[in-house]
Amino acid sequence: MHIGQYIDLVHRTEIDLVKAFKKVAKAHGDEPDVYQTCQLLASWSQKLVEEFEPIVKRYKEESDKEPDRLTQTLLKDTRKGGLALLRDLHDLYLITTEVKVCCTILKQASDGLRDKDLTAMCEEIERQTTRQLSWLLTRAKQAAPQTLIVAK
Repeated sequence: MHIGQYIDLVHRTEIDLVKAFKKVAKAHGDEPDVYQTCQLLASWSQKLVEEFEPIVKRYKEESDKEPDRLTQTLLKDTRKGGLALLRDLHDLYLITTEVKVCCTILKQASDGLRDKDLTAMCEEIERQTTRQLSWLLTRAKQAAPQTLIVAK
C-alpha cells in the first residue's frame, strides 16, 4: 500500500502552503487586503495541518521520501518590483493547486479503503483549497491590468 506517501505529500504541501501565505503576507504588507487575507488563508491551512495529524500518524509507516519539487522551486524568495505581487500570487495559486490535486487523488484511495475519517478530512481540505484558489485567482485578475499594461 502506498497511501502513506500521498498522506505525507498532502501534509507536507499544506505545511509549505502555510509558510508561503505568510511569506507573501510579509512581503506585500503594504497591500492591506493581501496581508490580511494571506494571514487568514495561512491560518486555515495551519488548522488543516493540525487536524490532519492523527491521520498522518496512523499511516506513518510509509512516508514519502521524494522531495517537494514544486514547493522547493516556487516562492523560495518573494520578489520586489512591479511584477512582484502578481508573480507571488501566481506561485501561491500553483502551490495551492498542488494541495488540491494531491488531496483529490488521496480521497479516491480513502473511498476505496472506506476510511471515513480520511475521506472527511480530504473533503475539508478540498473545500478550503477551493476557497483559497478562488481568492488567489480573483486577486491576480485584479492586479493584472495595472501591472501588465500601465508603464511605470
